[in-house]
Amino acid sequence: MNRIMAVTLVVHDYDAGIDFYVNSLGFELIEDTTLGPDKRWVLVAPPGAETRLLLAKASGAQQTTAIGNQTGGRVGFFLQSDDFLRDHAAMMAKGVYFREDPRTEAYGTVAVFEDPFGNAWDLIEFKDQA
Repeated sequence: MNRIMAVTLVVHDYDAGIDFYVNSLGFELIEDTTLGPDKRWVLVAPPGAETRLLLAKASGAQQTTAIGNQTGGRVGFFLQSDDFLRDHAAMMAKGVYFREDPRTEAYGTVAVFEDPFGNAWDLIEFKDQA
């Protein structure tokens, strides 16, 4: 065991998840395989990333309740940028909702955004470690 291959993100609809992550964030659709009448194996990831998101359609009340609250209201996902201003502007142009304006912290530039399911993400560019 030497890496985390994927992290599950519970969504209400596979296609809505693919649309947001691929068309709004620029992720790649790695795989979309039908596993049954209402189940698919859907992997998305930023270009070149090793760790992927497994989009899993909620099944039942307990899973539906977890949509958008998988981390208890905390930021649970972190999207690293090598050019914050470029990526922030591109995301805004595609309608991505940011909860706050960009801010500068000791570690870099960051702003919290939401996916359409209510999950909180950080878009973050770390300061150079030189």
